[in-house]
Amino acid sequence: MLLKEYRIPMPFTTEEYKIGQLYMIAKHCHEQSEAGEGVEVVHNVPHEDKVQGKGQYTEKRIYLNSRLPYFLQSIVPRVFYVIEKAWNYYPYTETEYTCSFLPKFSIFIKTRYEDNNGSTENCLGLTEEELELRTVDYVDIAYDELAPKHYKENEDPKFFKSIKTNRGPLMDAWRDSHEPIMCSYKLVKVTFEVWGLQTRVEDLAQRVIRDILLLGHRQAFAWIDEWFGMTPEELREFELKMQQETNEKVLAANAGKEVAAEDPGASGDSLENKLKTLALDEKDGKPSEGAASDGNTSPKEEAVAAGYGNPVTAVASGIKSWLSWS
Repeated sequence: MLLKEYRIPMPFTTEEYKIGQLYMIAKHCHEQSEAGEGVEVVHNVPHEDKVQGKGQYTEKRIYLNSRLPYFLQSIVPRVFYVIEKAWNYYPYTETEYTCSFLPKFSIFIKTRYEDNNGSTENCLGLTEEELELRTVDYVDIAYDELAPKHYKENEDPKFFKSIKTNRGPLMDAWRDSHEPIMCSYKLVKVTFEVWGLQTRVEDLAQRVIRDILLLGHRQAFAWIDEWFGMTPEELREFELKMQQETNEKVLAANAGKEVAAEDPGASGDSLENKLKTLALDEKDGKPSEGAASDGNTSPKEEAVAAGYGNPVTAVASGIKSWLSWS
């Protein structure tokens, strides 16, 4: 198990961030969803916890089969989704990601927001054991390197200037001088209990999560003029509109299909066991089961040609695909 705490300072107050975060998530899900793929919102309802008080519970299905590498498409169901469950008691939230075809894989995230630049040492109230395991990683939305394929100059905090708030561009050392400032503290626990793959997949998953956090928070700032000043009622109306349009796009193509992800045993051997076998094949140099003998290219040979011959790389790519929707 890998335990990392990401601290992401933002040029907002925590009350502003509450609106900006929800706007960013709704817009991003809508933009990324296509016919049959994307994010279906299953539940979005009020929820009350004995400790945290009143909040909001959301459950989403993230459909993405065609976005997986072919190596994974060949061994997962025709309709494949990941489940995201989130409990929002702002300024504290919990989020869980699971996948029925990887029953021993999970991501659990605890988040708390405070009006500071990341200076609270134990914001999430970790135990002594958790503090020993934890690695702290500061994410700088302006100066950390972003993957070139995601870069847009108009979303670069080093150049962007808000018309409504007059904030930006963010200069060097902005985290020590900018007003207002708040910080998103995110404790991320990744668990993947599969022999031969655990350490590498957990490490790659953490790197993927960091990349997504960096991109999402850059966008929250770059889109500030779209959401700044929205009332809770206006935000709720926007969320409902995006939710309805997104669900229509996603569900239209999936209507009538058997969602085999509900029953991991229905397709025979589990994805987990197939990954174990492929990991051993990689080690021993054996051909994968089902390799073509008539001159046709096997799924594994196509995977190798595409750069996904290593099961660790393939799983990490799948993780990146589904997290980019959330």
